[in-house]
Amino acid sequence: MPISVLELTDKQLQEVLSYTEGHFLDVKSKEIRPSKLTRTISAFANADGGEVYVGISESVSLPFPHKWDGFADPEDANAHLQVFEALFPLGEDYLYNFLSHPRQTGVILQVIVRKTRSIVAANDRTPYIRRGAQNLPVDTPAKLAILERNKGITSFENEPVSTDLANIYNSATTIKFILDVIPTSEPELWLKKQELVRNERPTVAGVVLFADLPQAILPKRCGIKIYRYKTGEADGNRDTLVGDPLTIEGCTYDLIKEAVRTTREVISRIQVLGTRGLEPVNYPTETLHEVITNAVLHRDYSVADDVHVRIFDNRVEVESPGRLPGHITPKNILAERFARNGSMVRIVNKFPDPPNKDVGEGLNTAFEAMRNLRLKDPVVLERDNSVVVQIKHEKLASAEDLIMEYLDNPDNTLITNRIARGLTGIKSENSMKSVFLRLRDRELIEPVPGRSGFSSAWQMKRGNGH
Repeated sequence: MPISVLELTDKQLQEVLSYTEGHFLDVKSKEIRPSKLTRTISAFANADGGEVYVGISESVSLPFPHKWDGFADPEDANAHLQVFEALFPLGEDYLYNFLSHPRQTGVILQVIVRKTRSIVAANDRTPYIRRGAQNLPVDTPAKLAILERNKGITSFENEPVSTDLANIYNSATTIKFILDVIPTSEPELWLKKQELVRNERPTVAGVVLFADLPQAILPKRCGIKIYRYKTGEADGNRDTLVGDPLTIEGCTYDLIKEAVRTTREVISRIQVLGTRGLEPVNYPTETLHEVITNAVLHRDYSVADDVHVRIFDNRVEVESPGRLPGHITPKNILAERFARNGSMVRIVNKFPDPPNKDVGEGLNTAFEAMRNLRLKDPVVLERDNSVVVQIKHEKLASAEDLIMEYLDNPDNTLITNRIARGLTGIKSENSMKSVFLRLRDRELIEPVPGRSGFSSAWQMKRGNGH
């Protein structure tokens, strides 16, 4: 397949020469040995993907930190391409382009690397992983085991647990499940057949699914903590924490249902300023259910931490231990499918009224439920060792629409910058002021006479309803 030559605009050229090395990007001189550069490609593939630009060197003069130092022509990059193609064949996970510009000599080789399903080794047969601007070797059995779990090649759910088999053979959870679902089978035979007991030891999946209190057997690995913060700021702290965090325990099936019920109960006590005054916060039950279910079923059980549900005035955050598995990224999470804990996902679906009724469609359902209520989509964030889903209570309506709807209420004769920021979710006073000015220029609102500085306010323009 021929490699494309793309001509850059002046603006794109400036962007390329301004790039700085980081977690998702690297720039290299054309003199770099191709075998050494394979470490960068391996590191991107084993982490979150990224881009490499070959044919850029450091600049000793302003205005850009780099200068164009491209290959004379595409054939001049054959040595690099031959090494890359042998290890990273052009296709779904790797894309190669040449970049040109009318006023620059030669071409730059652009390598686009996606997060891969499998572990990718460099030319020295060592896998690398990207952390910041570094390519770190995965050169010990312990590091390789972590990478294999992150890639979904292995799963901690299959690890044996040192506990009495009676904790799952004779648990109330197991007995009820067998009677309800497969009454013709015996617990011991069925659990062994499902590989939830191996070599006379229960697996992690067996414990979290069928022990009555898995948290006593696997402390700090399978509970849920629920916090209520009386703030809409980015972070909660002790000063804004309402009461003590709530701890939810039990087998996976009960854990999910109780966590969703408790979260809804806490949310039901919150009121926020809306266009009609103080209003109860309304999050779709389907969204809360699917996001919490996803956090429990797809978390990395090798990480000694619980799932955390943080309830703020303007959003709910659900944090699940472990990074996204396999090739999944925040961008493709709705379109791609990959179950880190395949046994858990499959077996919990056998329970009556399972929490994952539509296997593989959970987050899609969560997003659709938010859109049906005209709320903004949830936001998926990947952190160093966890995944956070933010469910924001922000209307799809524009800030201008929300302000006009607020002032259209007979009980609201004026609106201040502070009230408007709470209403719209806009954090900056200056940004909020710009919204007011746009509405003023459209002759929809006007300043309230006699109020200035911190006490300034706006009202509906006379003749527009008030």
